[in-house]
This record gives sequence, C-alpha cells and structure tokens, in this order.
Amino acid sequence: MSFDDVLDTRPARYDDRFTRVYAPSGGPPPATPRGFHRYRSVWISDFHLGTRGCRAERLLDFLATVRCDTLYLVGDIIDAWALKKAWYWPASHSAVIQAVLALHRDHGTRIVYVPGNHDEMLRDYLPLDLASIEICNECVHETADGKRYLVIHGDAFDAVCTEARWLAVLGDYAYRGVIVGNSWFNAMRRRLGYPYWSLSAFLKYQVKNAVAFIGRFEEALADEANRRGLDGIVCGHIHTPSRRSIDGIDYCNDGDWVESCTALTEDFAGRMELLYWGRGTDDEMPADRERRRAASA
Repeated sequence: MSFDDVLDTRPARYDDRFTRVYAPSGGPPPATPRGFHRYRSVWISDFHLGTRGCRAERLLDFLATVRCDTLYLVGDIIDAWALKKAWYWPASHSAVIQAVLALHRDHGTRIVYVPGNHDEMLRDYLPLDLASIEICNECVHETADGKRYLVIHGDAFDAVCTEARWLAVLGDYAYRGVIVGNSWFNAMRRRLGYPYWSLSAFLKYQVKNAVAFIGRFEEALADEANRRGLDGIVCGHIHTPSRRSIDGIDYCNDGDWVESCTALTEDFAGRMELLYWGRGTDDEMPADRERRRAASA
C-alpha cells in the first residue's frame, strides 16, 4: 500500500483568532523514495525532550523515514518543567529538532506546533511563526474526505492540571521515577532475552482511579468536539495511544515518545490510523534497522 500525497501551497484559512483550519490539497501522489512512508498528515506529541525518558533515537528513526504534507506537534515537545530543575540535553535531542526543521526545509512539510502543559511558556506568545513552525493554541484539521478534527494537546481538560497544579508537578516526578525504573527493568529483560515491557503502562491500567481518569478525559474531549460541531478530536497529554468512537465522535490520542512510540497518520484517501513505531523490534537501533532493510531489499 502506498501512502502518498502532494504538498499544499495554499495559505491557511482561519476560523477565528485562535483556531486555524488546515486542509492539504488533493491530487496525484508524487513519487516516494523506496524505504520511505508518505502520509498526508502525521500527528506526534509528548517527546519530553530534556528528560532521560525521551526515546530520541526511536523518534529520529521515525522522522528519517516519514514524509508528509503536514506534521502536527501536539504538545509537550520540550519538557520545560524538567529543564527548570536540572539541565539534561544530549545531542540526540538537538538532532530531533533539526530533523523536524529539515522536513520543512528539505521537503516542504508544513509544521504546526500546538503547545502542551510542559511547554506552556509558548502560549503567552500565540499565535506565532517561529523558524517556519506555525505555533497556535489549537487548530482544526480537515481530512482528505472532508472530516474536521480539533487538534489540541488536552491538558485544559485535565482537572489535575487546571485545578491542582502542585499535584500535577508531583505526579510528573513520580512518573519520571517510574520511567527510570522501567529503563533499568527492561535492560535486565534484554539481557535475559525477553522483549520490552512497559511497567508504567501496566500500572496505569491496574489502578482503577487511573483507568477512570482516562475514561473521563476521553469523554470530555469528545464532548468538546461535539459541542463545536466537529467530527473528531486529536490530542496527546495522557501518554495513552487510542482511537475509538465516543457518541459518534472519533477520539484519537497520538500517544507519546516516552513509552508507546506512536503516531497518528492520515493517508491520501483520508484514512486515519495509529502507527506503533518499532513494535516487535523495540531494542533495534536505527543502524540495525537499516541493515535489516538492506538485507530484505
């Protein structure tokens, strides 16, 4: 199956001061180099650059093999909360930013950045065009088959973030502790020949309150899309990739690049799906992936 599209050169249209509508054009798909995946639109979020939990190498592998008309960065790209406490910025995190900019510079990809709560400092300056990245609080995406999706990070619908910020910060510390423990745990699993297993995801689905929170979060966002007369919503924030129908609204969460390594994609016909990057090859590094591709060519 080919996932191809043409680049849209039309200016963005506006619904109001805060919401932009992006509708990439249709037309015959251009040629795509072998080994690359081409999509009409891609949504990714929650990189948490500046933390040890960010799986930058996996993200770089994804960005190196994907071409798209529009790339949406759906918040928590840079973790300012963590950087305020302790500086951590390896070369791979700079490489991620360069890879995103290269998609625009070398391939004409439109980059739309919707800040989240961990990079909320950008919200004071919206709307903003920075280094050819369009930054806005939220936007509406129109698919190839005419459906309209609200694109928003989602923290505004998280009562912990809006009403008890101190609890959100405390929870962030606890989460990062689990992620560090998860790294050590999986290092031992690799040595024993076992595949990757997410401790944080396991805990998330074992704690009844966490499951209830996720359900309320999803329903609140679906209600917002319905209130605005839209067909669906794309968000991030809770690090739980999901796509399901809630009262006729297509709820899509693109996941994260700390645990899940997932993206939401739209192909040339408007079909949308979650992409789990590297599933089944979790410990495979980009160089190993290239050797595997060459061997199968």
